[in-house]
Amino acid sequence: MVGKTPHIVHKKYEEQHYAVLFNKKTGYFVRAEDNGFPEPLWAKHGPELLDISITNWCDKGCSFCYRKSTTKGTHMSLEDYRFIMKQAKELDVFQVALGGGNPNQHPDFIKILETTVEHGIVPCYTTNGRGLNNDILKATKELCGSVAISAYEPCSEFRSHLEQLFAYDIKANVHFVTDSQSIDTAISWLKNPPSFLEGINSLIFLNYKPIGRKPDMSLLLKDKEKIKEFYGLVNKSKGVLKIGFDSCSISGVVKYVNVNSEFYEGCDAGRFSAFIDENLRMMPCSFMTNNDWFGDLRTNSMLDIWQNNSFFKKYRNNILNNGCTSCAFQKTCMGGCPFIDELSQCDWKDERLGFSFPQTQNS
Repeated sequence: MVGKTPHIVHKKYEEQHYAVLFNKKTGYFVRAEDNGFPEPLWAKHGPELLDISITNWCDKGCSFCYRKSTTKGTHMSLEDYRFIMKQAKELDVFQVALGGGNPNQHPDFIKILETTVEHGIVPCYTTNGRGLNNDILKATKELCGSVAISAYEPCSEFRSHLEQLFAYDIKANVHFVTDSQSIDTAISWLKNPPSFLEGINSLIFLNYKPIGRKPDMSLLLKDKEKIKEFYGLVNKSKGVLKIGFDSCSISGVVKYVNVNSEFYEGCDAGRFSAFIDENLRMMPCSFMTNNDWFGDLRTNSMLDIWQNNSFFKKYRNNILNNGCTSCAFQKTCMGGCPFIDELSQCDWKDERLGFSFPQTQNS
């Protein structure tokens, strides 16, 4: 802790020659290496952030759901969540991102938020908006660092849920999945921001991943002209909308967005963050649930999985040896996604890997 400001957390990791500074109230986070030392590839002490699926229950039934969530999805027990939080505190986890399924429809959701805070960790969550009620909104306002709401069609339902958050003076982030079809809507929003986006904290664009219930390779965003137009509008939107991206968009961001490279960060999965599902399977990334790249928290400790699990080691090695050494953006992009090569929005990598994606009919 720093001085008399308990919401400011400062940690120094001598072995790896770096320190972190985290403001629990604002979410401001800095990782700074010692003079003369490079930024570490990963945090040996443990993840700084945990992405936790507390449930795989959802009644929305989206065709593109990467978790294949349904009303038959199971909930993580509160006992298991407390088990995770105990270890997370010992490993200096600063934040958790609660997801699902739809996390706020977990029967113990408020207790989960309270448990997180009791362990000195900041809870955040992403919701489709369903199941929000006065008690959950009050707890969100009092306990959470941030909340994100997913922008889905029909917009009328999404807007009504956004208004629920506004009524509690909660400045939500809006998550928008960009793919070969939705990119037109994203472009129109950037050209003429809809009035319902007034009052949000930020608009976060997420790169579509071809996994889950109905993976569709044709939805990958590969139209170069649309990509250029999209990122060009992002550059023009400064001061109008606060915009962010997931790390899965990094290959496009470093190429087209005019921002100081100090604000870029490649994939941090397995390096500074990890995912835990409702069955206590721990893996580098939440988009890996359809394979066996995981460690089991029922048989191994979180620290042991983080430091020694062969799949975590392999994931980090994929980042370190990404094959993009001749690219000018390699240092910040780090080769894009180390697990799903097709997410690349980079001409050079597409050609090197032998991908051939058709342009849209209008290109």
